[in-house]
Amino acid sequence: MYDRILVVCTGNICRSPVAEYLLRNALQHAGRTPQVASAGVGALVGEPAHDTALARMAERSVDLSAHRAQQATQALCRWADLVLVMESHHREALGDIDPAVRGKTFLLGHWSKDEIPDPYRRSQAVWDEAISLIDTGIAAWVKRL
Repeated sequence: MYDRILVVCTGNICRSPVAEYLLRNALQHAGRTPQVASAGVGALVGEPAHDTALARMAERSVDLSAHRAQQATQALCRWADLVLVMESHHREALGDIDPAVRGKTFLLGHWSKDEIPDPYRRSQAVWDEAISLIDTGIAAWVKRL
């Protein structure tokens, strides 16, 4: 059904790489093997995942070290069958990049009606909240994919 999933945030160094790797792992665990990628609407192109993201995922035995930020482009939007964003303004920004993406773009927290706050340069509590919301969003999507 959805063979290519794109996860989008702002810089593509915190939320979207975490969600990309966790979603891929959850889908594989459920016996699905779609391609999952991530990007940012204002990506820090070429940068690795944020140190906190690397550390938090290492605690779960998830290695984000290969991740490098990339910009959301029209080509990436068209590649994806499903696009999951962290906040409503990401959906709007993607619509500016490619109006055709609007119909296949949803919040990662769509089923719980949650937006996922940006933890960049914020407290550990904000990171905890963001990762918890990412986990909740992924669990809901995996049930439906």
